[in-house]
Amino acid sequence: MQIHRIDPERPGRLLDDFHDAFVAAMEGVPGPQVPVARFRQEVGEGGPGARTESWVVVEDGQVVAGYGLGFPRYDNAHVGVLFPLVVRPERRRQAMGSALLAHALGRLRADGRRLLLAETPTEGVGARFALARGCTAGVVLARRVLDLRKVDWDAFERMIPHSEGYHLERWTGPTSPELLPDLATVMNGMNDAPRDADVEAMNIPLERVRTGEQRTRDGGDDCYTILARRTSDGAPAGYTRVFLRADREDDWAHQGDTTVLRQHRGHHLGLLLKLTNLFWLREREPHLDHVITWNATSNAHMLAINEAIGFELLDEWNEWRLPI
Repeated sequence: MQIHRIDPERPGRLLDDFHDAFVAAMEGVPGPQVPVARFRQEVGEGGPGARTESWVVVEDGQVVAGYGLGFPRYDNAHVGVLFPLVVRPERRRQAMGSALLAHALGRLRADGRRLLLAETPTEGVGARFALARGCTAGVVLARRVLDLRKVDWDAFERMIPHSEGYHLERWTGPTSPELLPDLATVMNGMNDAPRDADVEAMNIPLERVRTGEQRTRDGGDDCYTILARRTSDGAPAGYTRVFLRADREDDWAHQGDTTVLRQHRGHHLGLLLKLTNLFWLREREPHLDHVITWNATSNAHMLAINEAIGFELLDEWNEWRLPI
């Protein structure tokens, strides 16, 4: 068995075939699939905060297994993020997964990384593989779904809080250059979210935010963003984002980050932001039927907001950790 690196400059059809293997391996996992455009970006090109490598096993002209590896660059220089590691179902139990993991660990050691992180559902083949290779579960993540077809919009309207002293701004698509500094400010609020004890807070320089915004469309996504400001001085206080496919080819939306900076908490801004964005989506994107969100199961405050809105549990995932 030979493991080949996909050339990021000339990926050819290998990256798309890797996506096919990923889709086959994820069969049976509920929820929306990662579309090929986003997969190409996240696995083949890397995100605004990490460089990536992708490695595959090719037999008879087909990718039968592979992995993607992210190397954070603005923070957490000791961490490597494995996404994905997959083997086509018909080729499992042939030691391919073990060989790929060993290869990935070698790449991390060569780069001076000391901790591998990966995610799988808490049950199933991925969890069994992780446990058998010595991984331990760190943060537990819950996926919840809001069925927009069942929403009582009148009840939602009664739930909208009056957050005195604050107002909202909203936009679609990538953030305009003049708003990038404010977006960077509120993004830092996500550092209060639960994380692994050995993972550092995110460093969010303006260049990281700018790059991320430029890549939104490139990854095949559109975005609805709402920013809360304190009216007295215009200080950015919090934000929420929802992503959906730019081609509108499925009925899923993905709830991105929602956070309120510590000094602005206690005004029900989180609930205000989320509900306002849902009403906006109802008006502008009537084809949407579902909104999916991720939260750490220890994030009691955000879970309470989501449950009050009506998000229902879909499944739970483990963030696995493996010291190197």
